[in-house]
Amino acid sequence: MPRIPRLLINSPKAAYHIISRTALPGYEVLGEEEKDHLLNLIRWLSQVYFVEVYGFAIMGNHFHLLCRMLSEEQFSDEEVKSRIKLYYQDKRKVFFYEELITKWRDKLASLSRYVQDIKQRFSRWYNKRHERKGYFWADRFKSVIIETGEALLNCLAYIELNPVRAGIVEKPEDYRWCSLGYRTRSGPDKTFLSLNLGLSAYTNKSEREQFDLYRNFVYGKGEIGEPDNFDKAKKFTYRLRHFTESLLIGSKHFIDETKNDLKKLFTKKQKKFICDEIYSL
Repeated sequence: MPRIPRLLINSPKAAYHIISRTALPGYEVLGEEEKDHLLNLIRWLSQVYFVEVYGFAIMGNHFHLLCRMLSEEQFSDEEVKSRIKLYYQDKRKVFFYEELITKWRDKLASLSRYVQDIKQRFSRWYNKRHERKGYFWADRFKSVIIETGEALLNCLAYIELNPVRAGIVEKPEDYRWCSLGYRTRSGPDKTFLSLNLGLSAYTNKSEREQFDLYRNFVYGKGEIGEPDNFDKAKKFTYRLRHFTESLLIGSKHFIDETKNDLKKLFTKKQKKFICDEIYSL
């Protein structure tokens, strides 16, 4: 079967779980310096592109990224210009004109360009550092559409628990290359990450209160801390296939709204496959 087209939908309720693996053999391709560099790239480019980033986990041979692309219409021409300048980091003098602004506006709102930029820049840096040539990443990145709200919160907790499942740490905040560890070290008010998850429980809460709510949720899912706090609804201490292999995750209403539009992207032979890869929470 030909590979499935990239599934992108124009909805404020749609986030994306991005997974990308290295093409190199072994489980510890990325050391501490490599993980730091990849994190810095994600942090920088997340301030360039029209994206809201919820979380990440950088492991030894792959990374996870959870984000939502923002509508380009909400950004002024002046904001586009400032992001272009940030992109070039004062290394290039840019002459702004209407066609350039339009071109960049489209680019900065593209999920594919955003992830491609992260991966290509890292590949060039890695190959130069290790004096090698060739591919670093295996194939294109995987993306799963996640509905904002409960599905997004659950997917984010699953991502945070990657280093716990791998036996690297007992608590996710002890791993500095996952978003909970990054938030803990940076402080909830000094981070490029968002907790605007689309949940009423987080509305009108301070950043610290949102962080505490979120950390307690992750602890419950990961069975960390006091047994009374464990959330027995789902055990995230082992790998759950639907968070990485599904095409679409969310409520029945969200899925019913989206799946018919998605099916237009597929051939007749592919339609049964995508029905099997939709997961309702």
